[in-house]
Amino acid sequence: MTGRLMEEKVFKDPVHNYIYVQDETVWDLINAVEFQRLRRIRQLGTSFLTFHGAEHSRFSHSLGVYEITRRIISQFERSGFSDWPKEERLLCLCAALLHDVGHGPFSHSIEKAFGTDHEIWTCRIVLGDTEINRILRKADPALPEKVAAVISKTYEQKIVVSLISSQMDADRMDYLLRDAYFTGVDYGTFDIERILRMVRPHKGHIVFKESGMHAVEDYLMSRYQMYWQVYFHPVTRSAEILLYKIFARAKALYENGHAFSFVSEPVTRLFQDKLTVADYLKLDEPLMQVAFTEWSGDRDPVLSDLCFRFINRRLFKYVPLERMDVPFLEQIRQSINQQGYDSAYYMEIDFPADLPYDVYRPGELDGKLPILLLDNKDQLFEISRRSEIIRSISGIRLGQHHLYFPGELAEAAGLPEDLRQFLRNRT
Repeated sequence: MTGRLMEEKVFKDPVHNYIYVQDETVWDLINAVEFQRLRRIRQLGTSFLTFHGAEHSRFSHSLGVYEITRRIISQFERSGFSDWPKEERLLCLCAALLHDVGHGPFSHSIEKAFGTDHEIWTCRIVLGDTEINRILRKADPALPEKVAAVISKTYEQKIVVSLISSQMDADRMDYLLRDAYFTGVDYGTFDIERILRMVRPHKGHIVFKESGMHAVEDYLMSRYQMYWQVYFHPVTRSAEILLYKIFARAKALYENGHAFSFVSEPVTRLFQDKLTVADYLKLDEPLMQVAFTEWSGDRDPVLSDLCFRFINRRLFKYVPLERMDVPFLEQIRQSINQQGYDSAYYMEIDFPADLPYDVYRPGELDGKLPILLLDNKDQLFEISRRSEIIRSISGIRLGQHHLYFPGELAEAAGLPEDLRQFLRNRT
């Protein structure tokens, strides 16, 4: 459908060492303005306030997903696997590269506050009046619709979807390795070289040779550890809660006719739920950081204080809740209000299992197929049927409720002593 570049392009990458681009369409997509915007969207949202090195972008992650996909396809082609549809190569590479192009600033926090969905926005960008759409149509008039179908998991060739979105796909493999590298932890490391050698196309599915099962176990254990040690870290959750409260307060103020000290047109459109693709593409983290800085001097004391806390890392403190004692929590809520805080914005009970935790399930999960092993008799088995390790962690939902609140509240005058002692047990 398209030609190769006269000279291969190479990106130096800390995770994969090198990322290779051989296709003209892929190179053009990387240079499209909508893809370049991903340089201004952090991969890990607010985790940089917990792990100071976690400043990496959706741009670098998307390149990594592309590279893993490229390597898998190259192996399929070298090995001559008949079950691999060779004509889908460019589609896979484009979908891998573009799978996150619809992410907004701070990703999941803004999605929760305004009811947006990055996959829907990805499809709108791919199908809309964009440079990405024009590049795809130049390669093949049907390519934008095909890419959107892969992103939305409706494409008829499920083997293509599985490469990009399954319970063991190029997306997850890259973000585990990349997030572990930039947060400085060891939990997310696994033997990707072994896994890539063991992956196979088989009867319309992506499967793994049974001899590589231990490498897959290592991957799933890494995923399990990363979620509880990094993605659900309570300090990161505190930052996400504070960010969500900022968005919620700003939206409520706008709906009540508040005159902001600063507000840009894309943010206004966000408040109105009237974002066009062009508006959405202007929303990035530098713009939101400018808004927070300006709002820290806003005449609304709640918005001003919340923004000051976020940009200066004055995060809410937290205490574990051993049980959900409703009368006691109501006492806390009343005390927060009596101290001059609005508990709607200064109190939150959080439980991480309410997030889209990527726990491994033996069955299909949100359209994502389970991990299948191929034995030496050409038979398929779901991995938990062969692995006691995977059986032990499949479906586990750990976690603890935490109460988040302003740390200075514990020292406030007039606070009941039992409540003071409870809040002083903060982390």
